[in-house]
Amino acid sequence: MSNGLLSLSYLIGSVSFIIGLKMLSHPDTARRGNLYAAIGMTIAIVATIFLYTDKEGSGLGNYLWIFGGLVIGSILGTYAARKVQMTAMPQMVSLFNGMGGACAAIISVVEFKHMIHSGGDVTADPVLTMIILLGLVIGTISFTGSMIAFGKLNGNINDKTLPLQQVINIGLLALIVILLVGVVTGWISIAPISMMYILLIISALYGVLFVMPIGGADMPVVISLLNSFTGVAAAFGGFVYDNSVMLTGGILVGSAGTVLTVLMCKAMNRSLTNVIVGSFGGNKSGTSSSASGGTYKEISISDTAVLMLYSKKVIIVPGYGLAVAQAQHICHELEKVLDQNGVDVKYAIHPVAGRMPGHMNVLLAEADVSYDKLLDMEEINPEFSHTDVVLVLGANDVVNPAAKTDPASPIYGMPILDVEDASHVIVNKRSMKPGYAGIENMLFFQPKTSMLFGDAKDALTKLVAEIKSLG
Repeated sequence: MSNGLLSLSYLIGSVSFIIGLKMLSHPDTARRGNLYAAIGMTIAIVATIFLYTDKEGSGLGNYLWIFGGLVIGSILGTYAARKVQMTAMPQMVSLFNGMGGACAAIISVVEFKHMIHSGGDVTADPVLTMIILLGLVIGTISFTGSMIAFGKLNGNINDKTLPLQQVINIGLLALIVILLVGVVTGWISIAPISMMYILLIISALYGVLFVMPIGGADMPVVISLLNSFTGVAAAFGGFVYDNSVMLTGGILVGSAGTVLTVLMCKAMNRSLTNVIVGSFGGNKSGTSSSASGGTYKEISISDTAVLMLYSKKVIIVPGYGLAVAQAQHICHELEKVLDQNGVDVKYAIHPVAGRMPGHMNVLLAEADVSYDKLLDMEEINPEFSHTDVVLVLGANDVVNPAAKTDPASPIYGMPILDVEDASHVIVNKRSMKPGYAGIENMLFFQPKTSMLFGDAKDALTKLVAEIKSLG
């Protein structure tokens, strides 16, 4: 009876994951989708604790440890989720993803030791051994890589590239493959437990060196890729335990992360290999405005207000600077004020704007911006040519014309938002420093571009007040 209820609970959990993932594809249903998936996971966890029995009919036991971990984890997770600022969301995603990879790696360590201590021969069931060790390798890479990504996004770690970096990485990856084959086939005479720890150390080192040189503009792709790694590692855990809900969840996370990674690479017009091997940004220093051979012009709040108020169409391009200033709410207020004065306002969303996939969508959804006003690059680019004013808020690399005009630029070939086609471009930045990728932006020196310097929240607050006084 209990086995039947357990299977039913796993089925409910698996279905809830699928429904939740489907609902996450649209902002209107995303919160409910996340809730459905969480409920399904809760059902699966509770069912496992109270209904699971082994071949001898014994339950899990160790309830004090289980519930102690659940309580501590729930408290920490809830506190972190409530306290995190939207600007720190990418770091939090990396941290939580790394924890998932660590869990998958720990499962593999425990199960491999159990296999050895119970008298099992690792070569007797090569498929199971390989699955356990792959979970160890991929989970460890995901954990260490995510921790490095967290440190880089949080400003604690700078981009570092070793001499012969790619040769070292390829060598480590080849060594991991050789050791995996050696353990499974038994042709390496080192004790299996020792081999496991050697694999663990090498995988951890590879995870660090794999992410360390990745440039700023490529970080959203790397975060998505690491997320898919964690899903794959969790799926291997599902194989080991013959647990359908764990397997389903891992496959969904792994496949979704992989698809998103491919889509983001396509949006950047770069292959995944090129992102990993030929990463750009983060370790480059941008040239000064004098070195670029151009000059920029400033615009005042009052002139900006007049220009936007008497426009027919305005497009807002949000970037990481908007998130840093926590200006999403006042940005929505600007949109509403312009809309009340008959101005058509839309938002242009680049696939890799911000520091994680969908960062700008999440940011603006928090401010209750209508999803209908958020247009992706393919939809919005044809509209710039008949737009009166484009307001760029803290975005840099995704509007850099060097991607189209400068073959020597590291971002050459990356599709961008064609803001330069508009009649007027107003760029809000704190200074003339390059963006996260460290690349100079020649858009700032074009005749139709004006610079509105200052904190985005402060500038938009003054701009809204000025427009209201004029309207």
